[in-house]
Amino acid sequence: MHDSSGIKDKVVVITGASSGIGEATALLLAERRAKVVLGARGPERLETLAARIAASGGEVAYARTDVQRREDVSNLVGLAIERYGKLDVLINNAGVAPISLLDELRVDDWEEMIDVNLKGVLYGIAAALPVFRRQNFGHFVNVISTAGLQIVPTMAVYAGTKNAVRTITETLRQEAGAKLRVTGISPGFVQTNLTTSMSDPGVKAQIAERMEKMAIPPAAIARAIAFAIEQPAEVDVNEIVIRPTAQT
Repeated sequence: MHDSSGIKDKVVVITGASSGIGEATALLLAERRAKVVLGARGPERLETLAARIAASGGEVAYARTDVQRREDVSNLVGLAIERYGKLDVLINNAGVAPISLLDELRVDDWEEMIDVNLKGVLYGIAAALPVFRRQNFGHFVNVISTAGLQIVPTMAVYAGTKNAVRTITETLRQEAGAKLRVTGISPGFVQTNLTTSMSDPGVKAQIAERMEKMAIPPAAIARAIAFAIEQPAEVDVNEIVIRPTAQT
């Protein structure tokens, strides 16, 4: 059996928890006896996931959370403290990718990516950092993207938000001091429903086809996140880039 000592009884908040990487991470960490506190926009999927975890003996709490609302993110962190008395890990995972060429001027889509992918992470930091300072322990895990490492057309704003998060994550790590851990995870093509947020049908079809061909399951990313979390307190895994073997 996997030694779950580095994960057991840790209280972990996950945003964007009802599907994709968030859902896979919630399931894996709960199975390894973490207490998971889940937030997502869609209440039905969230409830179903929480019920599934509870049914298999896991500890779970959840709240409808839109990371575009600072108060929602605060409330999710508050729920963790109220229910379990502490917070060990915040996984900033919520993300959208309505990608398109800049010429299409889909300004609403640009703003949504900034609000969810960038400001949502900042709201997570604002909610958890004071808690981590008070406790003198804590771990931020920010889900970024290889889109920020390999720049391609249609991804300007998406990759822009992800690289902003990359920069903020590294600064956070430097400012965090000797007790707080900071990890950035950059997944490549993963089989998720990120395409549902894509408003451009051409781009959506193209990405869906690439996903079909080579995407790895979200559980692969969940294992990478678990690896970072389970390290002893003095070991901080700063960056993980994880792609399908077939992705160039």
